[in-house]
Amino acid sequence: MWILYNLGIFLGQFFVLIAAPFNARVRKWKEGRQGLFKLIASKVDSSKKHTWFHFASLGEFEQGRTVLEAYRTHFPNKLVVVTFFSPSGYEVRANYAKADYVFYLPADTPANAKRFIELINPEEVFFVKYEFWHNYFKALHNRRIPLYLVSAIFRKGQFYFTWYGRLFRSTLRYVTFYFAQNQESVALLHSIGLKNVSLTGDTRFDRVALLSQHKREIEVVSRFVDGHKVLVAGSTWLPDEELIMSLRQVYPEWKIVIAPHIVDAAHLNEIDSRFKQSVRFSTLNSSVHPKDNANAFVLIIDNIGMLSYLYSYADVAYIGGGFGVGIHNILEAATYGVPVIFGPHYHKFQEAKDLIAAKAAFSIRNLQEFVAVFERLQEIEIRQEAGNRAYGYVQQQAGATAKIIDYLAGNRE
Repeated sequence: MWILYNLGIFLGQFFVLIAAPFNARVRKWKEGRQGLFKLIASKVDSSKKHTWFHFASLGEFEQGRTVLEAYRTHFPNKLVVVTFFSPSGYEVRANYAKADYVFYLPADTPANAKRFIELINPEEVFFVKYEFWHNYFKALHNRRIPLYLVSAIFRKGQFYFTWYGRLFRSTLRYVTFYFAQNQESVALLHSIGLKNVSLTGDTRFDRVALLSQHKREIEVVSRFVDGHKVLVAGSTWLPDEELIMSLRQVYPEWKIVIAPHIVDAAHLNEIDSRFKQSVRFSTLNSSVHPKDNANAFVLIIDNIGMLSYLYSYADVAYIGGGFGVGIHNILEAATYGVPVIFGPHYHKFQEAKDLIAAKAAFSIRNLQEFVAVFERLQEIEIRQEAGNRAYGYVQQQAGATAKIIDYLAGNRE
């Protein structure tokens, strides 16, 4: 079975070689790993012990960030290595100040796992959410290096909990301890004989709770908003943008800030062509002939890394992805006390279900429902009440990071 797994990893790398010339993201993945071991060897002192934090992408980084930063505070003498699987994480956080080193994660082959672990010499390792790389996990286990899974989450339908997934459970058994998001995950791990788990909650709540306490003013956005009511649309895809374009025709007095999920020339040009009276952030932010935004009612964010702060300007937030495989992060908006709207594909996300039940979030299936929800939110009392419920929910759920650090500190006494 593991021969097939390793063959799949090999074929995946072969696909990267073939696809790289035709796909920018794949090309970045490939280029980021060229000469990687030589780079690591030149930077990391393998004679010293390190703590290794791994994140799949930028989303997982934001989810586990509070744990990493609390770890640095409680164990200031530890050297920290951060790795990313995806360019979306590495490119934004390559110079992250709280890490001593930031690298791409080499592909999960037995040889790569052995060499990488020898180079960074980890004394303990943290993976976030559901990154399960068999060869890395096995190599850590064989060396008796503690491996912790932060904000672990499982669902009944996952193949680990089916009859045909039994052979893959050995990967789960290599984890030293699970910090689980919810009771369902605890119960599922117990059902396959794994008792090394604690219900700590989702560390994303800790991260977003801090956002609302440390709002960041973005001068360009402040000037654009200029006292208007504002819809901030985050992580949008084309179906989301089509809905927002139609809504704009019904509520032309609202200003709209759009931060698309994919920020490339083709998608940005598509948004430009659809929205009249629009302007790009980079244009307004330019020191060379900045465009007057007096007549602009749509601001297009053409960079990555700003979205979590943009929601502080919102009267209402729209979260993209709900007309695709699933919604993106809704908590970054909820923490600012903002009512949240998203598409119909949200059922894999407990926070979405909780916020809908609390009447702090609203799911829509089409333009008619979008307009109906937006019409209700024109009343300031309804809007504020929904926002207060969203804020309260985030604050109530925070606290997972402290539980994790308490566990780690206790094991060192």
